[in-house]
Amino acid sequence: MKDFFYAIQDLFVDTLFAPFDALRALELESWAGANVLSWIFLLIGSVAFVYWMLELKKFNDNGEEDKSISSHSYL
Repeated sequence: MKDFFYAIQDLFVDTLFAPFDALRALELESWAGANVLSWIFLLIGSVAFVYWMLELKKFNDNGEEDKSISSHSYL
């Protein structure tokens, strides 16, 4: 059973976290290089937010939104 847990440790530490070790080494060289992954996620999130807001506006302009004022039955 001990070998099973060591195998899981080896999988995560040596294989799956290897890209993060490379980013940690890059952190010592430049701030921008270390934060490039954060900027990519921020860009993806911003694009998704703008897309979602445009879709909501499209449905609102078409009048497809149910704007009746009533609460759910469980409230």
